Amino acid sequence: MAHTQVNVPDLGGIDEVEVIEICVKVGDSLETEEALIVLESDKATMEVPAPFSGTVKEILVSVGDKVGSGTHVANMEAEGGAQAASEEQAAPKQAAPEEQANTQESATARPEASAANASAEPQEMDVIVPDLGGVDAVEIIELSASIGDELAAEDSLMVLESDKATMEIPAPQAGKLLSFAVKVGDKVSQGDVVGKMLVTQAATSTAETKSDAPKSAAEKSEAAPAKAETPSAQANQPAANTHSTPSTNTSGKVHAGPAVRKLARELGVDLAQVNGSGPRGRIQKQDLYDFVKQRVNNPVASPLTVKGSDEDFSKYGEISEKSLNKIKQVTARNMVASWSTIPQVTQFDEADITELETYRKQSMGALLPEGVKVSPLAFIMKACAKALQAFPEFNSSLGPNADTLILKQYYNIGIAVDTPDGLLVPVVKGVESKGVVDLAVDSSELAKKARDKKLPMDAMSGASFTISSLGGIGGTAFTPIVNAPQVAILGVSKASYKPVWNGKEFEPRLMLPLSLSYDHRVIDGAQAARFARYLCELLTDVRHLLL
Repeated sequence: MAHTQVNVPDLGGIDEVEVIEICVKVGDSLETEEALIVLESDKATMEVPAPFSGTVKEILVSVGDKVGSGTHVANMEAEGGAQAASEEQAAPKQAAPEEQANTQESATARPEASAANASAEPQEMDVIVPDLGGVDAVEIIELSASIGDELAAEDSLMVLESDKATMEIPAPQAGKLLSFAVKVGDKVSQGDVVGKMLVTQAATSTAETKSDAPKSAAEKSEAAPAKAETPSAQANQPAANTHSTPSTNTSGKVHAGPAVRKLARELGVDLAQVNGSGPRGRIQKQDLYDFVKQRVNNPVASPLTVKGSDEDFSKYGEISEKSLNKIKQVTARNMVASWSTIPQVTQFDEADITELETYRKQSMGALLPEGVKVSPLAFIMKACAKALQAFPEFNSSLGPNADTLILKQYYNIGIAVDTPDGLLVPVVKGVESKGVVDLAVDSSELAKKARDKKLPMDAMSGASFTISSLGGIGGTAFTPIVNAPQVAILGVSKASYKPVWNGKEFEPRLMLPLSLSYDHRVIDGAQAARFARYLCELLTDVRHLLL
């Protein structure tokens, strides 16, 4: 039988995108629209689906390759031969009468659009809220522009805040801001019109003309999220990948693409508990966000609620009230839940970082790129990754019924960041594979984004361990609360010089206080003491961290 080529669909004007995942192997049998490979651009992820049912005969690309529209990426053999493949590919192109009418209208309108394009007259356009990753009713906390402002494309118009993060809504094109349809305190969702801009007709007409062509994943993510099952599957609702390991739910199998499975791992969601809203019960990203939202807001899932005092304090003197923002409210609920459901103990120890600090401030400085600074936190993160590899129970979570232990093979470390709005915990991914300098750069960039309210929505998910460092402020020790569903957290206080006996005499050594809180259901005291001691040994001899 003849093999049929599988090509990359239209990417909406993007020249090249990177192949980030191969979802199948040679010999796999696929249904129509099951994912073959996953591509990623600067703004979106999309899957290249099987155009027909058949068998994979050849894969022509590798992870890391760059491809463009029309690139030949694989060969398949249709179940019923070349004729069946041709019929199956042609079938979706037979438009319904309404679609044919729309196509005719579009064709009639094109000369007018071209004429308008030539005139390049200014035109009003709506500013629409883009994809929010499945989160609904996000509050506007800041209007970053004023009516009448001349804005460049991607300039910030407003800032939104959800329970976990903030994000900016950018200007879709260069132009003049005419009006806002919303105000601070309003809640908006994906697709809402929040303002109007005056832009050139040329840019708008070009965009309209492109809309007649097949849309890319990024375009569909913004314009038509409900049509996720077309061949060019959008990033936020990927096609199914039935070659992932299935798990049982009410329908018997889990149908979810690789992007959805990756998000589920980062959110700590068991896909078997999620009901999919797509065809054949396929789980989409929004289903995961809805599931997490339901669990967070369900009073049954949270054994205790945050309760303050109802006493009238004004009878004792003057008072004032200050509202807690959403970040602090959610942090409070999470801390109460963690403290009340996890039996936690804290192990205290001290690491001698005298040599580490000497190396960091003297020898290492000459080796660093210009403008790069390495704080002790980068060394601590690297030491934690090594310790987690040596003591895998610390890099785990309890299963749904608390009768199994899920050992994670990835080492993503959350770093608590103090911001004006409260505590945020961005996550540095793949710590075990990065050097100290890379960790310093990554953690510094994430901390800056957190303070500037520019932290992406997904930057605070997927942590397997957390570090809370108060070394820059002071203190000798504290008891950090375990960040469920993790089982351990490391607190770092301010280092100070102490007299240490070396066997002959006391000498001044720079000692770093460490506070390791852990879930006593998973970790016992002896394990915690060994983990803390091993961590101290790694920090004492910097050579262990540089190997």
